Amino acid sequence: MSEGVRIDKWLWAARFFKTRSLAQQAVEGGKVHLAGQRVKASRPVKPGQMLQVRVGLDEREIEVTALASKRGSARDAALLYRETDASIAAREEAAARRRAERSTQVAPDHRPSKKERRDLRRFRDQDL
Repeated sequence: MSEGVRIDKWLWAARFFKTRSLAQQAVEGGKVHLAGQRVKASRPVKPGQMLQVRVGLDEREIEVTALASKRGSARDAALLYRETDASIAAREEAAARRRAERSTQVAPDHRPSKKERRDLRRFRDQDL
């Protein structure tokens, strides 16, 4: 397999995306970069290449270590790539920041009554 594997197929096999069509949409949507450049879904990926992959809120910088065109177990998928140390640190920092933001939000102590809902609606609909 020295000729490479389609990048969308490899991302699916490496378990970055649940389906191959989601991997293809991510590539076409500009969420995957190969050596800093946007790529097409049919672009072959080879061992040693660096990819930047955005999945949800997380962005990962990975090095392709092996090829696979079929989806295997999660243990096998983890052997297909190696994430850089800087990428791991940035992801963990972003996750900690999101947790901190979520913990500062105050949840209401009760559901609004009918009168409170009317008052809120009136307040929102006012011309400012």
